[in-house]
Amino acid sequence: MTRFPRFDRSRLKIKPLAERQHDIARESLLALDELPPPLDDDAMRSLAKLGQRLVAARAAGGARLMLMGAHVIRAGVARQLIDMMERGLITHVGMNGAGPIHDYELARIGATCESVARYIKSGEFGLWRETGEMNDCVARGAAAGLGLGEALGREILEGSFPHKDTSVLAAGYRLGVPITVHVGIGYDILHEHPNFDAAAYGTASYRDFLTLCSTVAGLENGVFLCFGTAVMGPEVYLKALSMARNVAHQEGRVICHFTTAAFDLIEIAGDTAQEAPKTNPQYYYRPWKTILVRTVADGGESFYVRGDHRATVPHLRRAALQEGGIRP
Repeated sequence: MTRFPRFDRSRLKIKPLAERQHDIARESLLALDELPPPLDDDAMRSLAKLGQRLVAARAAGGARLMLMGAHVIRAGVARQLIDMMERGLITHVGMNGAGPIHDYELARIGATCESVARYIKSGEFGLWRETGEMNDCVARGAAAGLGLGEALGREILEGSFPHKDTSVLAAGYRLGVPITVHVGIGYDILHEHPNFDAAAYGTASYRDFLTLCSTVAGLENGVFLCFGTAVMGPEVYLKALSMARNVAHQEGRVICHFTTAAFDLIEIAGDTAQEAPKTNPQYYYRPWKTILVRTVADGGESFYVRGDHRATVPHLRRAALQEGGIRP
């Protein structure tokens, strides 16, 4: 037995989502062919090239992997992501632990996102009944041998969710496209709830990691897109690539001819094809050194696209459709 005290979760007061004020409504989702104003010239040139690479990867059978932070869901581009999955431009989507929460809430009640500043003062932040039911979905899925994203996608697709048509998780389950979720315990509001089962989450999320490793094993002649995740995306990709290359080397194969891209809001001061010096604080910005430099050093090519996800995702989709001669 531990010598240390543990918080008693049974004392928590859980409220219904009907009592929460939401910052984002389903109405803010972009229409499928809605195109925000273009980004700067450098970004648009990179997006055009990435659209070409996605189409080429589809023709070559290389993986088309996207790892993303939760803000991509909040940006309102679910319709664009689902369409790219349906067209085979994306063959795997990986999320951090918060991404499925926004997707689930939008599918269930058509709204998501609460004010941390408001609800942390009263101790209500994250403690909402319907959102907490995701923990039961994960437990059921883990018991059935599913991964975390697969479990949630199945529940949304087969359940009474009025807005499931714009759920990325449900689309993945419907299409057979892996939607994996890579969690860290204590990071997400679901971990506050009394019904959170750490063993189920660990098992399900590790299954998702192994699914990601399988996708990365097919990255030769493929594309890896990292959208708005400065830690989860680079780190799980790095470990998955090491595992995949370990096996490939034993079999006389290589995984080195592929394209990577990082999408974020920060400005990178320097040549993104070279590591920043350690005297530059951006040396510790993982997308730069991991995605743009180290993992493509043996024959790949990388791009950095600065811009809001609400603009970059639709413009990337349009570029790929134009490259493939496909009407939007």
